Amino acid sequence: MSNFNKVDFVTGMRRMVYAVTPNETYFERFEDVPHYINEATPFFWVCMIIEILISVAKQDRKYRLNDSFTSISAGMFSRLPMIILRSITLEGYVWVYRNWRLTELPWDSPWTWWLTFLGVDMGYYWFHRMAHEVNFMWAFHQTHHSSEDYNLSTALRQSALQMYTSWVFYLPLALFIPPSVFLVHQELNILYQFWIHTQYIRSLGPLEYILNTPSHHRVHHGRNPYCIDKNYAGTLIIWDRMFGTFVQEGDEVAYGLTHPINTFEPFAVQFDYTRYLLGRMFGLPGVVNKIKNFLYGPGWLPGKPRTGDIEDIPQIENPVQRYHVTLPSWLSVYVFVHFFVYAFGYQELMARKTNNAVTVNNRGRKITYLKSAKLFELLRCALFLAGETVMYKSGWYGDKSERPIFVEGLRAFYALSCALWIPIILKSWLPQGKALLNSSVGGKKYL
Repeated sequence: MSNFNKVDFVTGMRRMVYAVTPNETYFERFEDVPHYINEATPFFWVCMIIEILISVAKQDRKYRLNDSFTSISAGMFSRLPMIILRSITLEGYVWVYRNWRLTELPWDSPWTWWLTFLGVDMGYYWFHRMAHEVNFMWAFHQTHHSSEDYNLSTALRQSALQMYTSWVFYLPLALFIPPSVFLVHQELNILYQFWIHTQYIRSLGPLEYILNTPSHHRVHHGRNPYCIDKNYAGTLIIWDRMFGTFVQEGDEVAYGLTHPINTFEPFAVQFDYTRYLLGRMFGLPGVVNKIKNFLYGPGWLPGKPRTGDIEDIPQIENPVQRYHVTLPSWLSVYVFVHFFVYAFGYQELMARKTNNAVTVNNRGRKITYLKSAKLFELLRCALFLAGETVMYKSGWYGDKSERPIFVEGLRAFYALSCALWIPIILKSWLPQGKALLNSSVGGKKYL
């Protein structure tokens, strides 16, 4: 992938925990700021692989194939708007800075650096809090909370639309903080929040009083009544302590939404709550209630407090039940191989604006194993072959239109995938074939 070998291992890991110095992150122009998040991709994978190995050794099922792939797919999905639009966060910030700034702090001053560190982190706290207390913002943010697992892959389960509400919370900084300094901290603040999505770090001792830690963030992802609307911190937990939203980890945390979505399909993970919210609006009486439907909290209903009634939170079952779909072994292998072929070519595919949305969503369809998944998968593989053929004929690979060896390998891979699905689909159309498939994969629920 294009971001391997861009930074050395020590530097990359230091960035992941915000362990950088002002001197190494000074940039006069925001165009010169490294793409910290993109360059962290190999480190995401290294950390997740280490955590997976720990989980396998402990046999504790902290990782499940279907849930983890859904989370990673959501992370890919969340980057798709970048194909069409530049970051609205940066664009809005730069516009305010150029047209409305009150003063211009020096970009190479330690005081500016530390002030921005605090300002960005507090801006994130208030955005995050509002994303839980304002329903139309929660419609985007709930994607991140929809996983019933809690591991490093959960950190990647992000919304494709959240950026369109978060950017306004940083605009006050644009009145005096140079864009380059803001961008450094905005990206590092996001990177810091990756590693705290783990159950294997129990406590950081005295640092728990200052920093947002895995223990604090586990609470935030919980659906236990004591966890609801708590611990919004990005990097520093001091904001929660100051503004009354902090709670210490107590009873074992059950993760996910209070009303689980019970699906692994990426489109549903991203947009089902928005659809629900729009549908609920039509059932509410009066214009005022329809407006409150979007501006009050997700637990609100007429007669309830603005953010809902904590007594309405369902009690946690014991033992905790998680939504799960068991796939035939051959399909699990197929999904696994295709997923990693796609993942390692993801950034190049993004750059060429190919059929990413189809690929990401159909990965979730196969994990959930909807009846339509077979046809969508055949279509996806055929589209890859057709699109690559067009690229070849148009001279994409050079004047001689010679395919690179790895592309030839991909063509063979996708052609074999098409050959796999065609007989399966044909058999499923015939009564005797459908019966044969039912017996081979263990039941009608797979068709």
